[in-house]
Amino acid sequence: MKKLLLLPLLMITCLCLAQDAKEIIGKPIKIGNLLVAQNDFPDEMNWENAGKACRNLGIDWRLPTMTELDKLYKNKKNVKFKFGQYWSSEESNKIWAVSMGFPIGTMMKFYKSQLFNVRAVKSK
Repeated sequence: MKKLLLLPLLMITCLCLAQDAKEIIGKPIKIGNLLVAQNDFPDEMNWENAGKACRNLGIDWRLPTMTELDKLYKNKKNVKFKFGQYWSSEESNKIWAVSMGFPIGTMMKFYKSQLFNVRAVKSK
């Protein structure tokens, strides 16, 4: 009986994750050879969870590199961002990673445990 209950629970979990992914990805914005999720994740995250959340969106979704974040900053009229820091995929060492502040475009290192905004990207 327990095995029969497990299957519906797994199906519901998969549907919920897929629904969240659809909402975040939305209609991806194309900038050069980069696809950008239409929306941020609803909650700020630490660096490690940010990377996992992006990968969980589906094949090839990930945190942007600093070069890609700079490209997004230069195209901020086409991509809406919240005021604050956004994680990049680049880390300085075991405890520091690099982020970019919007709307100013400053790159800074922060503890990976800090909670910041997250926008997923995918190479086309």
